[in-house]
Amino acid sequence: MLNNASVNDTRELSDWLRLMQIEGLGVEGARRLLTVFGMPSDIFTADGAALSTVVTARIARALLKPPSAMMQNHIERTLAWVEEPGNRIVTLADAGYPQALLNIPDPPVLLYIKGRAELLAATSLAVVGSRNATAQGIQHSERFSDAASRAGLTIVSGLALGIDAAAHQGGLRGSGSTVAVIGTGLDIVYPARNRTLAHRLTEEGCIVSEYPLGMPPIASNFPRRNRIISGLSRAVLVVEAAAQSGSLITARMAAEQGRDVFAIPGSIHSPLSKGCHLLIKQGAKLVESAEDILEELGRLPLSLPLQAPKQLTKMGDLDEDIVLKAMGFDPIDGDMLSVRSGLDAAALNARLLTLEMEGVVECLPGGMYRRVN
Repeated sequence: MLNNASVNDTRELSDWLRLMQIEGLGVEGARRLLTVFGMPSDIFTADGAALSTVVTARIARALLKPPSAMMQNHIERTLAWVEEPGNRIVTLADAGYPQALLNIPDPPVLLYIKGRAELLAATSLAVVGSRNATAQGIQHSERFSDAASRAGLTIVSGLALGIDAAAHQGGLRGSGSTVAVIGTGLDIVYPARNRTLAHRLTEEGCIVSEYPLGMPPIASNFPRRNRIISGLSRAVLVVEAAAQSGSLITARMAAEQGRDVFAIPGSIHSPLSKGCHLLIKQGAKLVESAEDILEELGRLPLSLPLQAPKQLTKMGDLDEDIVLKAMGFDPIDGDMLSVRSGLDAAALNARLLTLEMEGVVECLPGGMYRRVN
């Protein structure tokens, strides 16, 4: 693990950074070269004929050229970044490289780390789901992550809006804390709305990326970083996901990596339940509480200190509430709710507004309503 590196370590890290800046080489090509030649310094001192047996002639020529001014500037800027407190870079050759990632088919060659690097070696649960999550999904993500973190599991997610952000918030409450795997350079916060959360993660948790400093948000990088989210984790929990979503990519990668996959079921009418239901049909384990996951992973404590959701309405009132009884547990429109409850529009809207303010009901697109708890 390189931090406040010596002169020799700095030279070695410079070679690693130079290797990963070779245009067209990529992670897979770099791993092939490292397998054949050893360290990056050995690659750069090899002859062109030997290099051409592993990579194309064009890439071999690029490896033999001295670093360009632009490449050298990037290397120097990165070395300066490593010298800052809390920043480090781990290479495939470092003893501190996360063991869990070494066991996946395509481990990253470099990991840029900001924050508590020791969390990358912890037993972890990945929590993923939709960016456009419902209020219920966000609550599930935060509460499941809270419980898992309090039981000692580190929560891994992707710092996206919606389910990811809620997972990090929940993870920060417990001793397990949380790790964010991002699809940009560590000097860029994306999305910008999560800037405050990202700053908190660098102090109390950890942010990690395989992408170099300055890498902007490129769409293709985010599905690829998902293999790191699942690879770091003992299991993956999908909270809410559409039938075609990045969360399903993470779940597929988790299954290929031999990780457990859990999914929270939802309403058959909700498009954000389709992905979870598909995973369950394919063999994912249906979970209804954090205890289900902790028991499966052998981490169930004697007493689990869960935080109850904030509710202003007494539970006895909820049990007797005519609107909630008429609503059931699936989305329903206002007209049908009025018919079922027998309330006129004014009385119904007043009660719905109260229930929304108390966090018991959420309003969905199209004038639909649904219970949150």
